[in-house]
Amino acid sequence: MGQDMADPDEVRQDVDRFSLRSSLLAPATADRAFAVFTGALTDWWVREYTWSGPEALAELGIEPRAGGMLYEIGPYGFRGDWGRVLTWDPPRRLVFTWQLGPDRVPVPDPARASEVEVLFVPEGDGRTRVEVEHRHFDRHGEAAEGYRKALTAGWHELLCRYLATVARTGT
Repeated sequence: MGQDMADPDEVRQDVDRFSLRSSLLAPATADRAFAVFTGALTDWWVREYTWSGPEALAELGIEPRAGGMLYEIGPYGFRGDWGRVLTWDPPRRLVFTWQLGPDRVPVPDPARASEVEVLFVPEGDGRTRVEVEHRHFDRHGEAAEGYRKALTAGWHELLCRYLATVARTGT
């Protein structure tokens, strides 16, 4: 379900020591691009990147409001929260904390979590530039640079899958 990938060259990335910026052009309106990013995570997120794993994952979601949680539901109703929504401004902007450490252990203190901002910028002709910045890796301590490097590859794969899902589901 939803594990196709777009051409890897369609996702561009730029990094510095403690942040990663990714950009892609989605073949959808900003409304649709935002809806797929926030409402169809289970369709495009790499199942191996979850605690539940590909066989047991039931759902990935974002509670659609500031203060809402990013979460996964796995076997037997297990729920794991990954972060908290800081800004919910459809279809323009989403900001959330990334409360997973380099060792994949939850980071309960948001002051020690990195942050992800996603912008949806209409480009005309029913297309939207999606810009993702994962920043403040320094909050993850000594493993910050290695974690940013690992997530550079991780976000690239995620966004290729996201782009393929947007293209497959129409505008």
